[in-house]
Amino acid sequence: CVYWLVSHFRGTVQHGLPLEIGDTVQILEKCEGTVCTGIFPSSYIHLKNAHVKNKGQFETVIPVEDSVITEMTSALRDWGAMWKQLYVKNEGDLFHRLWHVMNEILDLRRQVLVGHLTHDRMRDVKQHITARLDWGNEQLGLDLVPRREFSMVDPDEISVTELYRLMEHRHRKKETPAPASTHHLFVHVKSLMNANVGEELEVFFHIYDGRENRPLSERFFVRLNKSGLPKSPEKTERQCTLFVDLGSSDLRKDVYIVVHIVRIGRMGAGEKKNLCSVQYRRPFGCAVVSIADLLTADSKDDHLLKVYACNTESEWNQIHENIIKKVNSRYNLCGSNTGLAVALQLLHGDIEQLRREYMVLFTRGVSITRKLGFSDVIMPGEMRNDLYITLEKGEFEKGGKSVARNVEITVYVLDIDGQILKGHVAAGSGEPGGDEYHSLVLYHNNGPRWAEQLKLPIPVDTFRGSHVRFEFRHCSTKDKGEKKLFGYSFVPLMQEDGRTLPDGTHELIIHKCEENTSLADCSRYLKLPFSKANLPSNNQTLKGTKESFWITSFLCSTKLTQNGDMLDLLKWRAHPERINDSLSKLKEIDGSEIVKFLQDTLDTLFGILDESSQRYGLKVFDSLVHIINLLQDSKFQHFKPVMDTYIESHFAGALSYRDLIKVLKWYVDRIVDAEHQDHIQQVLKASEYIFKYIIQSRRLFSLATGGQNEEEFRVCIHELFMSIRFFLSQENKGTSPVAQTQAVFLRTFPAVYGELLKIFTVREVAGFVRETLGSLPTTLHADCPLEAVKLQCIAKTVESQLYTNPESRCILLPVVLRVLQAHMQEQRDLVMCASILTSMLSLIKKEENVSEEVELIVESLLGVLLRTILEISNRPQSTGPAMRLQFQDVTGEFVACLLALLRQMTDRHYQQLLQAFSSKDDLRDFLLQIFTVFRILIRPEMFPKDWTVMRLVTNNVIITTVLYLSDALRKNFLNDKFDYKVWDSYFYLSVIFINQPCLQLESFSPSKRKKILEKYGDMRVMMGCEIFSMWQNLGEHKLNFIPAMIGPFLEVTLVPQPDLRNVMIPIFHDMMDWEQRRSGNFKQVEAKLIDKLDSLMSEGKGDETYRELFNSILLKKIERETWRESGISLIATVTRLMERLLDYRDCMKLGEVDGKKIGCTVSLLNFYKTELNKEEMYIRYIHKLYDLHLKAQNYTEASYTLLLYDELLEWSDRPLREFLNYPMQSEWQRKEYLHLTIVQNFDRGKCWENGIILCRELADQYESYYDYRNLSKMRMMEASLYDKIMDQQRLEPEFFRVGFYGKKFPFFLRNKEFVCRGHDYERLEAFQQRMLNEFPHAIAMQHVNQPDQTIYQADAQYLQIYAVTPIPESQEVLQRDGVPDNIKSFYKFNHIWRFRYDRPFHKGTKDKENEFKSLWVERTTLTLVQSLPGISRWFEVEKRELVEVSPLENAIEVIENKNLQLRTLITQCQSRQMQNINPLTMCLNGVIDAAVNGGLARYQEAFFVKDYIMNHPEDGEKIGRLRELMFEQAHILEYGLAVHEKFVPQDMRPLHKKLVDQFHLMKSSLGIQEFPAYVRASPVHFTNGSPRPCRNSVPNIISPDGGRGVARRRLLSYPAVNRYSSSSLSSQASNEVSNITGQSESSDEVFNMQPSPSTSSLSSNHSASPNVTSSAPSSARGSPQMAEKHKHSRENACLSPRERPVSAIFPNPLDPAQRAPPHQIGDTTLPRSDPNLSAPDKGSSAKNMRSQSPVPTSRSPQKTIVPPFTPSPTECQSASLVSNSPVLSGSYSSGISSLSRCSVSEASGTELPAGDHPPHPLPPPTTLPNSVSSSDEPIRRENKTPPPYSVYERNNPRRPVPLPHSLSIPPQADAPALPPKPHQLRTGSMKLDGTSDPRVPRPRPLPRKVSQL
Repeated sequence: CVYWLVSHFRGTVQHGLPLEIGDTVQILEKCEGTVCTGIFPSSYIHLKNAHVKNKGQFETVIPVEDSVITEMTSALRDWGAMWKQLYVKNEGDLFHRLWHVMNEILDLRRQVLVGHLTHDRMRDVKQHITARLDWGNEQLGLDLVPRREFSMVDPDEISVTELYRLMEHRHRKKETPAPASTHHLFVHVKSLMNANVGEELEVFFHIYDGRENRPLSERFFVRLNKSGLPKSPEKTERQCTLFVDLGSSDLRKDVYIVVHIVRIGRMGAGEKKNLCSVQYRRPFGCAVVSIADLLTADSKDDHLLKVYACNTESEWNQIHENIIKKVNSRYNLCGSNTGLAVALQLLHGDIEQLRREYMVLFTRGVSITRKLGFSDVIMPGEMRNDLYITLEKGEFEKGGKSVARNVEITVYVLDIDGQILKGHVAAGSGEPGGDEYHSLVLYHNNGPRWAEQLKLPIPVDTFRGSHVRFEFRHCSTKDKGEKKLFGYSFVPLMQEDGRTLPDGTHELIIHKCEENTSLADCSRYLKLPFSKANLPSNNQTLKGTKESFWITSFLCSTKLTQNGDMLDLLKWRAHPERINDSLSKLKEIDGSEIVKFLQDTLDTLFGILDESSQRYGLKVFDSLVHIINLLQDSKFQHFKPVMDTYIESHFAGALSYRDLIKVLKWYVDRIVDAEHQDHIQQVLKASEYIFKYIIQSRRLFSLATGGQNEEEFRVCIHELFMSIRFFLSQENKGTSPVAQTQAVFLRTFPAVYGELLKIFTVREVAGFVRETLGSLPTTLHADCPLEAVKLQCIAKTVESQLYTNPESRCILLPVVLRVLQAHMQEQRDLVMCASILTSMLSLIKKEENVSEEVELIVESLLGVLLRTILEISNRPQSTGPAMRLQFQDVTGEFVACLLALLRQMTDRHYQQLLQAFSSKDDLRDFLLQIFTVFRILIRPEMFPKDWTVMRLVTNNVIITTVLYLSDALRKNFLNDKFDYKVWDSYFYLSVIFINQPCLQLESFSPSKRKKILEKYGDMRVMMGCEIFSMWQNLGEHKLNFIPAMIGPFLEVTLVPQPDLRNVMIPIFHDMMDWEQRRSGNFKQVEAKLIDKLDSLMSEGKGDETYRELFNSILLKKIERETWRESGISLIATVTRLMERLLDYRDCMKLGEVDGKKIGCTVSLLNFYKTELNKEEMYIRYIHKLYDLHLKAQNYTEASYTLLLYDELLEWSDRPLREFLNYPMQSEWQRKEYLHLTIVQNFDRGKCWENGIILCRELADQYESYYDYRNLSKMRMMEASLYDKIMDQQRLEPEFFRVGFYGKKFPFFLRNKEFVCRGHDYERLEAFQQRMLNEFPHAIAMQHVNQPDQTIYQADAQYLQIYAVTPIPESQEVLQRDGVPDNIKSFYKFNHIWRFRYDRPFHKGTKDKENEFKSLWVERTTLTLVQSLPGISRWFEVEKRELVEVSPLENAIEVIENKNLQLRTLITQCQSRQMQNINPLTMCLNGVIDAAVNGGLARYQEAFFVKDYIMNHPEDGEKIGRLRELMFEQAHILEYGLAVHEKFVPQDMRPLHKKLVDQFHLMKSSLGIQEFPAYVRASPVHFTNGSPRPCRNSVPNIISPDGGRGVARRRLLSYPAVNRYSSSSLSSQASNEVSNITGQSESSDEVFNMQPSPSTSSLSSNHSASPNVTSSAPSSARGSPQMAEKHKHSRENACLSPRERPVSAIFPNPLDPAQRAPPHQIGDTTLPRSDPNLSAPDKGSSAKNMRSQSPVPTSRSPQKTIVPPFTPSPTECQSASLVSNSPVLSGSYSSGISSLSRCSVSEASGTELPAGDHPPHPLPPPTTLPNSVSSSDEPIRRENKTPPPYSVYERNNPRRPVPLPHSLSIPPQADAPALPPKPHQLRTGSMKLDGTSDPRVPRPRPLPRKVSQL
């Protein structure tokens, strides 16, 4: 049993089965009683009838119910899920609309299920349901459902052609609903607003033609009460009307709705009430509105029509015309607020359709207002007999009155007996008719013009003898308002001969009478003349009278006629002599008169034919032809069924067939010789009905005579067809009259088949048709119109009843196929050909045993059908929408025909088809053709987007056909007969087939996916298996498809179908194997795989599962291969690329943060560079990264990124192709553009120093080409950058170390640690929050220890973040005197490779009295793969170094750094750089107060005691150094107090005095009475921040009083290692400072509390003095309220360097290994600017200093004295700025490939001894440019991969790389980081090893133009 769930069940019981409403359950066992417990309650389900398909695992339960209900249920389920998503996507409008439609469908479904609806109502409900379903499917982007009679169609049950037509019909209906030809106007009268008339009103509506000035409809009449409201509000039919049967031509601007308003009351509107009770109908006003306005107005709006009154009553009859013509002088507005409120709505469609759609409208009551006359289409059976009379005007005499009369007309209708017809005088629809009608009264007017229309619906049987009487009365305003009769007129409605009153205007005679005359006896006046037109000539009395009355009559009757000729014909027996004339005049009679009396007329004609066939036979035949052709008119076409009914039921001419055949044959025989063919063509047009009469007449004769004369009849018919075939066989030009007659016959010939079948057998009729069509000439020209008509005839033949019979079809099919083949081969009349073929194939699907027919069609049309589809698909489409639509239609129909034909073919048909080809070439052409057509069928544009049903049928047919054809491919085109083109076309088709969107089941809803799998299976897997099978058959021919098919097959494997992937991925192993056999490697396979992976995965294809499957399948496949190692390498490379591409795709999704996108792009870019060496992809990702940086406003990083591409280009004139957004241009121009762009971005990122270097390089180029204009601009730009360095503020960035741990991170982050450069003003807390926002699922680790393996392998995300301190590489500028802080700030935070993090801890027992004794520092140094800033804001940590710093070394660092800070502040104070003296005051106070309260004294207690000295004899040197620093600090403090005294404000004098007193206490506590000689000799040495003497007016930086002293300079003696390559911007040599060096942080960084400038990022101001003993990291800053005891818990928070006491109080002690011996100092401290030294001479002196053992060296600044030298920091060019040698690096982390030049020091190969240094002292400044010391650039890290970007090493010689596409990489020479001045360049200072610099172009005779800046 199958049950449906009717309620939700949550499955709360044990083993319960949770179910949802609508689920289907199949009951296998039922539990009864209380003991047994089931899996759900039985009351929750309902039994339904159903049948099960595909019983088993994949069975489908189909309910036995109305398919509309099934579709509703399925649609509502699908919509429900999508409806909720609309809410999520905030599509509120569609959400609510869909909600209402779903409720409406549920309600309709309930009505259908109940089953109480009538048949018509059920049809309407189903139509409404399907309309709603289609609307919802369209709104939600779901599939179009093919339906027939509201039920879904199974595509397997009907032909593909029929399915296409259903889809096309529904698509057309959806796109462009057919415009209705009939329209109706609905009018609902609401009220007359603000009238204040106080009298009742009559409102008349009618439709008026302003062009012809005549009414188009009768009037609609509404009565209003004195308040202006409808008088009978309960009777809606009296307020509402429908003006019916308006044609499309009536909806134009000059057709109006005219409203006349008449008041019922006193003669004068303002008269006071009197005793007179007589009321008159008086004019009130008129309103007009155009019907065209209703087409644009909202149909539901009410309209307020303005009401106008005429100025003169005599013009009342034309007031509407004056309003239309806007003759303002003749009317005026009836009050500004007066208006008629009406609802007006145009409705479209026939009246029956309206009754269904607007049922409420018709059920509540609405009157029908008809057109005057018949509608555009006259329906048979329509009964109407309406006489319309319009009271036009009158001419009256005064009648003895002094003033004109007030004339009122009373109208009566009287029957033949003189009795008044009750209720037959109607003023209009809406109100019931009355017995009489009173006209308007026009005041004092003897020539009134009323223009009032009356409707007289007189029954037909009372029409004869009836007349209308008009009585004229004078309405006096006196004498109690009496109405006095003074005359009358009358008009009879029918004449003696039976004709009715003719239409038109009639001038009636006014017969005078007395006011008390009785007119009851009408016989007395009916004998009198009634019209002046009918007066005899001798009656001059009445003719001369001046009084007249005019009326206009119009009869609209289906039973009465005004035509005398028609009556004469119908009464032919009474007047036999008039027969000839009557038959001749029949053609002149109006068609509407003929169809009125159609049956009577036909009876008359055949009666005459039976009695006088010899005399009148031809004329009767012609009359019959005229009537038959009359019914072809669209106005009368609905009368054809009337004639059919007449033939079947009323026709009695049993002998007529002889005469009809005889006359018809006579006409046919005359065709060839006749000069005028018009009449003959009319005869042939009527041949269908002529044959109907012939056949019916013969049948009647056979019935009457028992079948006599049968043979004679057959002979006559055969002779007739012989005559027809003879005239058809005549060859004529296309425009000749005979050819036109042939065309006329062919158009009507198919209609004859059905009639012939009534007497002849099917085979006989088929023989007639075959011979008739075969008689046509075969040599017709292509442009002959007869060919098209012949095809139309074939089309009608195929659609006829005759063709549906299998017996006749086998006779007619060859004829049809022959004609079709001829037309399709010549590409003529393709639309008609498609229609014919569609009909043929639709019929075959319905029939059985059609194998022979299919065989015939395949043999005749398959080839030409394929060619036709190819032709029309490749034909350029016309621009016109109609032509484009036609093109699409014919393509779709031909495609449907091809699919239908292929679906009908069986194994035998395919075998016969393939065997029919005479040669392999023909078979090859056929296969290529059909494969190409199949590719066309798969195109997305072949069918509309929502035609999934059609696409699935198409794919099913294609895969079935391909399976048949693949056998032919294997048998005929393998081995020695191999044909690459056919096989390639086959594979290409298969790949496209699998990848088409309509087969990607994963993107469909579960219900849709299930339906497709049940019906078709997964066709992708079928095709994939076929591809694999065909591939295995190729053998050695596989090499022909390597590497061409790698990309397509890769695309197939990326389809997310596991079975398909398992089948297809092994093909790549096969390709690798065959490629290995052919060339010994599989480089081609690798290159193609990598190229295609990027483009395919960027399109969204592929996933993590694919990566794992690809890796596992191929690794397993190559296990036993000899080339296993290289295969594993390839698979690993491709797998790693997939990892990065998948990460990249995920990061690029909408909504992802920029940081993640940038990091992922950098990872991918480096991979393409270092591992794959894919130049073009590398450059593409450079620009993608550049765009990301610009979007994120990372201008410095954007510059570094674009430098990667810039460095691939040379200053050459080689042309480059158009690439990305670059136009076609020379390499020089592109490099110039890049330089300018990079400089601009460096400027925006405040990295001006780097911009200067590029400006200089550009300037050199401009100068070498003598482009002085641009050279000038470049120099000015360079100058502006210098100004910005000195004038603008730069903010110091923060740096943060971030660890990403856990498997849930992307590959490029997983289990790696990075250092990130923070954003402007971004502190640790903000950065931490930003990272948690970027990775919302991550968990922040609360300690700084390295995580263990459980964290690494966890399925989660862990973030470890703490702040780190940068270790500047360029100590030279930072240590130099006189360099402004604006300049130094750049070197502090740029080109940073190493970062430091300190963690204090106590080793051993902690001394509570003096914690300094056991306070050690764990110092972690992080080395990055690239320096910051760079192409990203963060780089991976390459190396970690952990060093423990002893307490003594800590003390030395603290005091050294504090001394530096004091010197800096004192210098700033002296040079007036400080705005106030507070920083110096605070610093002095902090040091002196700490010293007094135990600061320095604690050091003494800890390190100067005997126990420590004896226990640590190795620290003797350090203890001495500490003592020196303490004495030095005391001296600096003394000097600082002197400076402080000079500048201290008055209010701080007490504090100063206190400081002085405390200082003396400090000195005494230290035991200092006087300073040692070496301290006194140079009391203060300002190594950092001291202004240069030449730039400052400070007289003496030593003496506070201004006395000049000698400024000594501490010389840098720390060897530096060059770690920069040609692609590194920061290639300036950096001094490698050991982990504990004191110069790793400048005093500015450690102590300065002012905001300091940074490169391109802003850090927040340091708000607290770092001189704190607490070792807490950022927690102290983040939580100001934290207690002191918590400030030491460094493991509990992420760490910041700024407030860290270890960096401030415990500076790094200088590693002795990093100090140069005294004899080296002279050379190592100077910047070098000579670029001309050869590479072996540079950097060789200190290459192995890293391995030297520590040598204690004095740090006293007085040890070495050198002449002062302070060159410009931008002029000085250290040899360390120049890289050493070009070496290609392939390291992943560096991001370098063969595309960019990189350099690594030769230190890896050659090292000089440590002592090989120049021994001579420092030369004078003038010799500096030509001398360099090798100790300036010792090797920093021999195995370090240099970064891929540089502006310092612009000209390194680089390995030339072949240039694919557009990029060239010529070799480039070394250049200094800071280029020399142009004159140096020109004078040969750039020579390398004594040779001229190839980079410098030779001067040209004429300067070359370059692009303007």
